[in-house]
Amino acid sequence: MKRWHVVLFAVLAALALGCEGAATGSQSSHGTPKPKPGLPTSMAALGDSITVGFASCGTVLACGRNSWATGTSDAVDSHYLRIKSDNDRISGHEHNYAVPGARADDLARQAKQAVKVKAAYVTILIGANDACAATVGGMTSVKTFRSEIDAGLKQLKNGLPKAHVLVVSLPDLYRLWELGHDDAHARRAWKLGICPSLLADPTSTAQADQDRRDQVRQRIDDYDDQLAAACKKYGDHCRWDHGAVHDVRFSLSLVNHLDYFHPDADGQKRLAEVTYPGTFDW
Repeated sequence: MKRWHVVLFAVLAALALGCEGAATGSQSSHGTPKPKPGLPTSMAALGDSITVGFASCGTVLACGRNSWATGTSDAVDSHYLRIKSDNDRISGHEHNYAVPGARADDLARQAKQAVKVKAAYVTILIGANDACAATVGGMTSVKTFRSEIDAGLKQLKNGLPKAHVLVVSLPDLYRLWELGHDDAHARRAWKLGICPSLLADPTSTAQADQDRRDQVRQRIDDYDDQLAAACKKYGDHCRWDHGAVHDVRFSLSLVNHLDYFHPDADGQKRLAEVTYPGTFDW
């Protein structure tokens, strides 16, 4: 079965843009910025279309500068820029290996790339495509999802035992349906095949459709439970966001107005805001 993202859009790889600016940390006796302790000098972002900033620049393409994790846009203030403001040594050492349409079964492959560049900090946001299947029957089972997440984390633990890992919860896609099913523009966009397991026939009040949406909602909650458990099993070098992303009360103003699904630049900024605090309080 083809994944809906790949069928709908011919996506490009995330844009790799340079970033300028100096750190604002304290100065040494020689005038060299002194980085705050504990901050990484390199990072890698793993995941799917959300992490590549898909459709956040006015076209249905990846827009890496708006990534909540590794973006270079001041408007988003990504994890990368927040780290860079206190540790300029990370400058130019941000890597985004997320892939539009990726499911949890791609995490291990992406993790190998993070290991290859010896990333000191790794972010993970993946799983929405496992729920956004053509039908509820096509959703990745909870057991399989967990095994695939564990496989990816194993790659990181074996290859980067000292790296800090942040595992992020999945957005509340059911809330997106609640907000958009009465909006004509959103419904028109969703007809293109956006997350059909949840968003097909968005105005239907038939019991079968209500049950279908509830199943997707529950599956996302189950995925989040497994992400939290997998991170806990990983050990002290893994930090779970405690549902911060899932708890974001998204409005339609925080998603782009092309597919009414992916976060726009403001939405990406919100993801960075709720996931960064406390990340390096080890």
